[in-house]
Amino acid sequence: MATTGRDKSTQTSTRERPDEESPFERPREETYGDLIGDPQIQRWIRRTAVAAVLGLLFAIVFDIRVGLTVSVLVVIVDVVRRSRKQSSVEAWRKRSVAERKTEKQLRGMEKSGYRTLHARAVPKDEDGVSDGQIDHLVIGPTGVYAVDSEKWDKRLPVRAMSHRKLFLGPFNKKERLDEAHWESEQASRLISGAVGYEVPVQPSLAIYGPAISWKVLMVRNVDVYAGGRARNYLRRRPKILTTVDIERIFSAAQRVLPPKYPDS
Repeated sequence: MATTGRDKSTQTSTRERPDEESPFERPREETYGDLIGDPQIQRWIRRTAVAAVLGLLFAIVFDIRVGLTVSVLVVIVDVVRRSRKQSSVEAWRKRSVAERKTEKQLRGMEKSGYRTLHARAVPKDEDGVSDGQIDHLVIGPTGVYAVDSEKWDKRLPVRAMSHRKLFLGPFNKKERLDEAHWESEQASRLISGAVGYEVPVQPSLAIYGPAISWKVLMVRNVDVYAGGRARNYLRRRPKILTTVDIERIFSAAQRVLPPKYPDS
């Protein structure tokens, strides 16, 4: 996430730029090095290497047909094993333990009428504080939420002051709260324009790691809670949207909030 500060007065400033950029990041052209560094490519390289070595050993001990059979079986077994762990979050995001944990909770809410979009792009602010991404956009009977999953140092305490300040040990998390609020505002603006009426999007931080003494606390208009409570946080609110509302907002969000990494 972003680490630089932002003065509120600059959030609505309109600076002139010689070349106006798109609010969304433009994908750059991939190089050979990018392909080799891709986690999926590396996984297939390792998988093929292991299959080749085992196949060769069995071919030497038995015959070439047995070796080929073993090579094919090694690949199939590994593909099946990994597919069982498959996440609906794109492969590039699986490095985030916090996002996987939140996603697991959200999957269990689908039968209750909740719809989720993962890793969606929103316009960045002019100062570049926001990384232009909502980890999980949740649309359900209780409303629309922008949930950002955070993994913080469990050795440091989390404390809040007067619903205006949030600290992790000695570190002020104002920038992170402002970022979450900015991103939810952008999502609300885009979705509202697509459906033709106002759709509020509530920002929230699901924090994993340190102990949090409260259930849900609003700090600088952002709901803050322990990551393990994400499901209860979304459910324990008044129902305000019908099934028709949910589907309409979900479809609009799919159109106006593109995947952050469409080529993943």
